[in-house]
Amino acid sequence: MSELEDLVGRLDRALAGADAALAASYPGDRGVRQPVHTVYVPGDSYDEKTVAQWAAESGRALAEHAGSAAEIAEAFDLSPELADAVYDRVRAKLAAEAIEDLRIDFEDGYGARPDADEDAAVTAAARALAATVRDGAAPPFHGIRIKSFEAPTRHRGLRTLDLFLEEVAGEGGLTDGFVITLPKVTSVEQVAAMVTALDALEAAHGIAAGSLRFEIQVETPQAILGSDGTALVARMIAAGGGRVTGLHYGTYDYSASLGVAAAYQSMEHPVADHAKDVMQVAAAGTGVFVSDGSTNVLPVGDREAVRSAWRLHSRLVSRSLARGIYQGWDLHPAQLPSRYIATYAFFRDGLDVASARLRAYVHGGESSYLDEPATAAALAAFVLRGVECGAVAADEVERLAGIDRAELAGLARRRIG
Repeated sequence: MSELEDLVGRLDRALAGADAALAASYPGDRGVRQPVHTVYVPGDSYDEKTVAQWAAESGRALAEHAGSAAEIAEAFDLSPELADAVYDRVRAKLAAEAIEDLRIDFEDGYGARPDADEDAAVTAAARALAATVRDGAAPPFHGIRIKSFEAPTRHRGLRTLDLFLEEVAGEGGLTDGFVITLPKVTSVEQVAAMVTALDALEAAHGIAAGSLRFEIQVETPQAILGSDGTALVARMIAAGGGRVTGLHYGTYDYSASLGVAAAYQSMEHPVADHAKDVMQVAAAGTGVFVSDGSTNVLPVGDREAVRSAWRLHSRLVSRSLARGIYQGWDLHPAQLPSRYIATYAFFRDGLDVASARLRAYVHGGESSYLDEPATAAALAAFVLRGVECGAVAADEVERLAGIDRAELAGLARRRIG
């Protein structure tokens, strides 16, 4: 054995623990699609018709207030060419898959009710979700938000989760797209407690061990900065034991906790940007998705009021996308047109350049960019997100970049299977 080989062997042994820790803590992309939004519906308002109703209402809002490509160009300040590329695709999306991710809300959107009332609402919602799963009408991603694990609401949150899982599992309604949202997390211990709870509930209801997943809602300052000066959200991901799928920013709870006046609470306030910057760094490489929050300015009223709210929502969505946050919350059916118009415009506006750079990277040829593997991965991930949400067709990518969807996923470092 040469001296160099001996040195390499010694370094391999010395770094084996660090190598294993890196692989365990930062496994990379989970190999699944990230929804562009999460829609919140109060638990007692949800039934088997909810998704279809949201689709119909969102389509009517688009038709009434921006019923052509020319009108969305005017309403959203898009070029005529981009509006033409977006309009029919958004109409088709609203008809076929208006909601990508649904959360049945038994927290702030539901409030505090007598136990008997919440029990009944939970059972009804679980049965409705299971029915839509069986008939293929459920959104690809769906789940429930329970009350927090803070002491005053812990028992009710667990009771709701237990009832919901019992009903959904019993009705054969659990899928890989099911997720639980844990709100107002203030400590690493609460995340560990959620893991303990899910272990017990899986065993109690005959659910495959380790299959239940949950999101952490970041809406308290304690999640961002602990009393010891560390970013607790990073430790929360680790404490999740592989069950954490997302970090969701809570716009209004977080801003209020920092004393921001109601008139200035926003997804683009500096305190919001700081929190989301920390969340992005904590989640990078872990396979955990980051989601922005919501705007509470709803597109209701006359045409000018609706379009004004649309322009605000569209700008905020576009801002999040540009910052590398590809998901947000929607709270009203009429927010779906602006969600998809902004999202589709983002992906279509960058499609030609991203595809040309990928073609040059894969096949060679003239390019004004010298792209490295990490940049090529980012380009591929951008295009793949566009395909997954419906903004881009896979055959367009083959024509423009000369690569198929499987090659695109490989370049994006998307794990398969």
